[in-house]
Amino acid sequence: MTRQSLQLELAERPTGEIVPGKTFRQRQVAAPTEADLRDGQLLLECLYVSFDPAMRGWLDDRRSYVPPVQIGEVMRALTVSRVLASRSAKARAGDVVTAPMGIREVGVVAEDQVEPAPAALQQAGGGGKVTDMLGVFGLTGMTAYFGMTRIGEPKAGDTVVVSAAAGATGSVAAQIAKIAGARVIGTAGSDEKCRWLKEELGLDVALNYKDPDFKAKFKEATPNFIDVFFDNVGGEQLDMALGRANTYARFVMCGGISQYNAESKSGPTRNFFNVITQRIKMQGFIVFDYAKEYPVAIAQIGQWLGEGKLKRKETIIKGGIASSDEAFKQLFTGGNMGKLLVEVKNPEEVSRL
Repeated sequence: MTRQSLQLELAERPTGEIVPGKTFRQRQVAAPTEADLRDGQLLLECLYVSFDPAMRGWLDDRRSYVPPVQIGEVMRALTVSRVLASRSAKARAGDVVTAPMGIREVGVVAEDQVEPAPAALQQAGGGGKVTDMLGVFGLTGMTAYFGMTRIGEPKAGDTVVVSAAAGATGSVAAQIAKIAGARVIGTAGSDEKCRWLKEELGLDVALNYKDPDFKAKFKEATPNFIDVFFDNVGGEQLDMALGRANTYARFVMCGGISQYNAESKSGPTRNFFNVITQRIKMQGFIVFDYAKEYPVAIAQIGQWLGEGKLKRKETIIKGGIASSDEAFKQLFTGGNMGKLLVEVKNPEEVSRL
């Protein structure tokens, strides 16, 4: 019997929120086999899919740093996958790799898109795990590392604010600022997340943006103003940060999840001209800009993990590709802490062609 592969395809472009059962469709197709491979290709089976806020932007038909996902295409996503068969020297059958295979169970990927497990995974004080390839050693960790160290440039005595600090990128960025000796304030959407940020990650202040007194507490927490703002949220929180910015503050423009599903976009208004009066540097970036330097970041993050200076957390949704709608829901309603993943197949399960 021919093996089937479940995949998630874009059915229609959302104008606001992703609508379960409407934005995407699930479809069973005949899985590719070893016989389908050409030289330089690998046959992969998905173990974990990475769910990230940037995925929402890939659904819009507009110019960006990558082309939009087309109607009928498999939804773009980075995965941790196991090699079923290989016609490449990059990896062999049984190896675990990362690849932009998309949200599907089985697929063929070119060797230049495949990355073997980094050496730092084994060097992280014995605590490295497969899912770290999508988290702290993946684009999440790289985004936090380069955004904070190259644009934010925190130093001892600085006040650093990270929005969505309990998320995959924010939690790593906030800890990097702490390692640099800064005083770090994180915002998050629940008291539970705020407790984790303070008690586990060691942030100096954690503020629940749903608290009725959030604005007052934000001002109170920044008596010496903000030197570095690492923005993952945009909207009102960005405007508030501009209002509390120190002279020559550095604003790391990483994301704006509060606006991704909004039909009517909003941004900083009241405090925007502080960019001029306070001589603020606001810089956007894409993690791919630093691709040649990933090995340096991976080695450093591995060292911090091994030394216990950096911690990470995951939210793993089980149920395979069929649970993708639930994953998107949690991603945009703040249901996750740390890295959000869907488990397609437990790595301990035997692979089969």
